[in-house]
Amino acid sequence: MSGSDAISVDDLNAFVDARVTPERMHIIEEWLAGHPDDAATVWAYRSQNSKLHEAYDGRLDEAVPAPMLAIVAGRIPVASRPRVAPSWMRFAAACALLVAGAVGGWFAHDTQRGVAPLPIATFADHAIGAHRVFAAEVRHPVEVLADQEAHLVAWLSKRLGTKLRAPRLTDAGFNLVGGRLLADGTNPAAQLMYENANGLRVTLYVRSARSDLETSFRFTKHDGVSAFYWIDRNYAYAIVAPLERNGLMELARKVYATIEPE
Repeated sequence: MSGSDAISVDDLNAFVDARVTPERMHIIEEWLAGHPDDAATVWAYRSQNSKLHEAYDGRLDEAVPAPMLAIVAGRIPVASRPRVAPSWMRFAAACALLVAGAVGGWFAHDTQRGVAPLPIATFADHAIGAHRVFAAEVRHPVEVLADQEAHLVAWLSKRLGTKLRAPRLTDAGFNLVGGRLLADGTNPAAQLMYENANGLRVTLYVRSARSDLETSFRFTKHDGVSAFYWIDRNYAYAIVAPLERNGLMELARKVYATIEPE
């Protein structure tokens, strides 16, 4: 890709909001496949959008309060109207607080271990975001193919500081496609990708985490993509796919039984 084709922040914003043509989308996907920092930015944007939708979409269906209707209808004199900040100002302030809280929590560091404290829900959002970016990729879905599995696992293990294993999901109909190294905030993360005969892709996302944050399985779903995620022995895991809860749980159990970090 030439310098004139370099992807800008505006391009990334448009990509996140689905405001690009299919041709431009393919160009940006290729760029993200080779630029993990920009891919991390896209996941962060999508995580932010997801949190805003979760926080405010329900407001769209709420009835307008009676005092507000009275003001609009002119039944309350101007001098008696409450001094309320415009809704867009309140919304902007809420967004600023939300983003500031997320960024502050994410980039604070554990000085003892050099590992950023991991908000578990944020981790799941990043895993889902990584899945959306790379599972849709046609030409470069992974960085290292499955025919180099030994090299892939050794490389990712070295970068994450643990002995990883690529779970066998063939009895569930999924074969390993390959994997890649990603940036998750200031920490390296690994993504392994699997695919079934129908072209459905599942990804396993792994990064380091503090040992005092161990959790059992948790489930989340955003816009048709689901994730089971957990923290175990200093590492966080998420299995992600466009599957319903029961189908994904079966894969999560297989992964949990296979991976034993050392």
